[in-house]
Amino acid sequence: MEQTGIWNTAKGIETTGLKGLAAVHWNLVEADLYEQALRRSEGQIAAGGALAVDTGVHTGRSPQDKFVVRDELTRDTVWWDNNKPLEKAQFDRLYEDFIAHAAGRELFVQDLVGGADPAHALPTRVVTEFAWHSLFIRNLLIRPAREALAAFVPEMTIIDLPSFKADPARHGVRTETVIACDFTRRIVLIGGTSYAGEMKKSVFTMLNFLLPARGVMPMHCSANVGHGGDSALFFGLSGTGKTTLSADPNRILVGDDEHGWGEAGIFNFEGGCYAKTIRLSREAEPEIYATTERFGTIIENVPIDPLTRSPDFNDASKTENTRCAYPLHFIPNASPTGRAGQPKNIIMLTADAFGVMPPIAKLTPAQAMYHFLSGYTAKVAGTEKGVTEPQATFSTCFGAPFMPRHPSEYGELLKRLIAAHEVDCWLVNTGWTGGAYGVGRRMPIKATRTLLTAALDGSLKQADFYTDRSFGFAVPVAVPGVEGAILQPRETWADKAAYDAQAAKLVGMFIRNFEKFERYVDRDVLSAAPDMAAAAE
Repeated sequence: MEQTGIWNTAKGIETTGLKGLAAVHWNLVEADLYEQALRRSEGQIAAGGALAVDTGVHTGRSPQDKFVVRDELTRDTVWWDNNKPLEKAQFDRLYEDFIAHAAGRELFVQDLVGGADPAHALPTRVVTEFAWHSLFIRNLLIRPAREALAAFVPEMTIIDLPSFKADPARHGVRTETVIACDFTRRIVLIGGTSYAGEMKKSVFTMLNFLLPARGVMPMHCSANVGHGGDSALFFGLSGTGKTTLSADPNRILVGDDEHGWGEAGIFNFEGGCYAKTIRLSREAEPEIYATTERFGTIIENVPIDPLTRSPDFNDASKTENTRCAYPLHFIPNASPTGRAGQPKNIIMLTADAFGVMPPIAKLTPAQAMYHFLSGYTAKVAGTEKGVTEPQATFSTCFGAPFMPRHPSEYGELLKRLIAAHEVDCWLVNTGWTGGAYGVGRRMPIKATRTLLTAALDGSLKQADFYTDRSFGFAVPVAVPGVEGAILQPRETWADKAAYDAQAAKLVGMFIRNFEKFERYVDRDVLSAAPDMAAAAE
């Protein structure tokens, strides 16, 4: 077996169970991986130097094909309403078949770390069939110093073989695609899909299971920090502005997607960014656009002009979910450590297409837990087939697909941390005002940024507030630089009765969605629910 690169010979490929391989390439750097990917016809170099690749039929994650091994460790700790079980014997057969499938192949290995806080870091070995997958995960996780690789000891292993096809009858899975997580042995097997994002989300899922037991809160959020050390967290589902609003030129970016919150403060799980590129422009997002013109960046499923090799970010013919993956240091104002102190502010973002929510509201700790467990945003007409009017979307903890434990466990941990560190919590609506989608207008980004700046610098706390009659949270009466009417959503609607009906409709959706959590939360959180009677007045 040919082996190249740097690795710990005492913890070689045999520790993964893999055997009979043709070659193993260890911890190759970017130039080597470019050469390997091109040699194997896995992609092409785009104008500017990025490596352009296609992920085939899978242009996004496959959440219905993700499974967790049910054993003594997980039987009573995993939220089985949200996670598909796989029996240990089924995983063992799958693992054996992965090993057999890999025999005779040339594989790539990266030894990396999930978690920038050394006290909670997860050394992770990622074995891939594709060279470009090896570059992807090298970009996305934290890279140890080269001199540390000879002593690297993995605590988690991912084996990613896109050419492997699972057998539902033999392996107990749904289709030929499989993402199987064994939390006890800390092994993840990925087969039947070329979508690279499955690897990074597998590390997030593992940390989401491990860290709460240590009193550390894992979070699907972005984070930044002011030059005075005041850090902030931004929770939000896709399309709410999480990446855009945390990328503030006046603040340092800690990370854009996954973080932990522990005794020493917040820390990034990753060493890179995985940004959406559909309709990406140099004018609107110059820092992200610049990464697509750099050697080392991967751009996924973006059509490339065959003559000029220029990517067309407006072309969604392959998928709306086009992406670029790059190391965090490609962003000029990114944190070199991936760590910051205890947060002073938490921002929960929603794109309310019903036009009911105010542009910003201050939340009590109980309200923060309520809205965290709810994880609300809204789809707008035309985003999916059959969506003809706004539709509420609730993804608990702003990341339900990656939550192995029950949401109340994360919610209670968040509530305790908020109280312990006296964190101010805000709900920010980046959706619609003056009417629902199709009637009203999108919340002005200038107003959102002005309100966020006032929240982060502490001045907004000094404003006068009124209590929103439907949701019960506190809304500022006036903020310098923000038109007054926008702070009172009902006043922006020409038809006040239509607003009242829309508000009552949304409140009802919140209440029905939260029914499944009612027996897991205390009276304070239950009292933070919106008021159906008040909304109907």
